[in-house]
Amino acid sequence: MDNPNTVATSPSGSTPAEAKAFLDAHPGIEAFDIVLTDANGIGRGKIVRRHELMGIFEHGRHLPISILGLDITGEDVHETGLVWDTGDGDLRAWPIPGTLVPLHGTSPPRGQVLMSMHHLDGKPMTSDPRLVLARQVELLAARGLHPAGAFELEFFLLANERDADGKVQAARAVLDGRRSAKTEVYSVDHLHGMEPLFSDIYAAAKAQGIPAETVISEYAPGQYELTLNYRKDVMRAADDLVMLKRLVRAQARRHGVTACFMAKPIEAYAGSGMHFHVSLQDDAGRNVFTEAAGEKWSPKLLNALGGLINTMAESMLVFAPHANSWRRFVAQSYAPVAPSWGVNNRSVALRVPAGDAKNRRIEHRPSGVDANPYLVAATVLAGIVKGLDEGLDPGPETTGNGYEQATEKSIMPADWRAAIEAARASDFLKSALGVDLHRTFVAIKQAEYLRVARTVSELDYHLYLHEV
Repeated sequence: MDNPNTVATSPSGSTPAEAKAFLDAHPGIEAFDIVLTDANGIGRGKIVRRHELMGIFEHGRHLPISILGLDITGEDVHETGLVWDTGDGDLRAWPIPGTLVPLHGTSPPRGQVLMSMHHLDGKPMTSDPRLVLARQVELLAARGLHPAGAFELEFFLLANERDADGKVQAARAVLDGRRSAKTEVYSVDHLHGMEPLFSDIYAAAKAQGIPAETVISEYAPGQYELTLNYRKDVMRAADDLVMLKRLVRAQARRHGVTACFMAKPIEAYAGSGMHFHVSLQDDAGRNVFTEAAGEKWSPKLLNALGGLINTMAESMLVFAPHANSWRRFVAQSYAPVAPSWGVNNRSVALRVPAGDAKNRRIEHRPSGVDANPYLVAATVLAGIVKGLDEGLDPGPETTGNGYEQATEKSIMPADWRAAIEAARASDFLKSALGVDLHRTFVAIKQAEYLRVARTVSELDYHLYLHEV
């Protein structure tokens, strides 16, 4: 049994000194959210009192292993092997360094810290999504390569009440109550109506050290995008996205609206993506995707693209993990429908943005905002490594309208069920996620698929009740 008076060495790298400094700097904070991110990207955990924080940083906190085997509703998925196969025992969660932050606007004041799950002996719990990403980062570091990146966050601000047909609708402006039913893409004036909310979002992001930058009005009524500054540490980039989603949801709620991170909440309009920008630096800090003098493209950039194209079909369950995710993939919607690449072209899955060669990167566009950023990043990095190791050719660049060219070469799964089967059979995905997380993730998705498949919806009644 652990001696409660002994400070254990945290396998996450956290230290009690971080907690003490934070408590000294924030004497008014009374409680903390401790948040473990599950396979679906959902924060699970507890709210603890102020006096409990030091103990968490000194000894970790016991949490049931089954937390990592829950479906989207919070129900146990026994097929993960993380429930009764283990006796639903406790493992130990440890704080993630740098994620102990204040929560803006809470009353009484609260803080938050992200956690990662470890076995009682300190070994990584291999069904923890963040630790799966850490493993890919470590494998790259052994090759002298270090991934940098950033995520883009697209989301809807919706009214809490439905419209006359029971459909969700764009929120009224929190400033003056106006509601727009138009696609106000890139409208600066439209943003002004949500100015009080975005002001609080920026204040919350600043308090948490999250580099939130540009906000735009996106391609549907009530849809917005927030960009994040590029991080040299891709682990921190994924943490940024997890933390930003939490604070956007919280601030929207305080302003009387709903922040929606469904991939496709409104059938008539474009869905929400989570584009991932990624590059690789060598040990000297040089971007290996930058082309040398006389080269059109770096061979490593092309091989990385080749790896991502080669593995995209079997990885789509990571990028589109829910039934609703698949409603996003339609032509002319700014969501990719084929494993293609192009330069400065938003109709492809893998976009090489125009700009300074020293900032050369890949914009990975298939993921919906409902995907887990840790799993997305881990899968993308594994695909890049496969491309580098095998010297894979991405094929010709797609120019012009990629949607018109997609039908002939598309090898993407047709739907959610096909994506589950492709993921289940994928040796690549087993390697990218690890055997344990692969089993956990596929089992959870299969359980969710069966729940959806046996549900009789209003559409069933509309189509068939009086017709068959």
